Amino acid sequence: MIDFPKVLRSFRFAGQGILDLFRFENNAKVHLLVAILVIGAGVVLSLNPVEWAIILTQIGLVWAAEAFNTAIEKLCDFVSPGLHPQIKAIKDLSSGAVLILTIVAVLVGLIIFGGHLLMLFFP
Repeated sequence: MIDFPKVLRSFRFAGQGILDLFRFENNAKVHLLVAILVIGAGVVLSLNPVEWAIILTQIGLVWAAEAFNTAIEKLCDFVSPGLHPQIKAIKDLSSGAVLILTIVAVLVGLIIFGGHLLMLFFP
């Protein structure tokens, strides 16, 4: 049997984590601002449903990567508050993963939006 109060409590904790991510993490705020701009551009350019699915997936992946990166960095800071070369390497790898995903998301955006912009300026 499913313990619905426990499930609801888990969703509440997850929601708090999302709120904290965007409230306290500067990079997440940047990603949020860019996502709003991208969604606005998608509305203006009338993306089709498949393009929306791809764009929204990219936005979600970048946000999730940023959340994982933040969690890893906070855990590293808790475990080793001082400077440690291994902790630095872990943090660099974690933030590098976000950067890789962000670069891919930008490339996907260029492919999708580029086609629309070409059609807009060169019908």
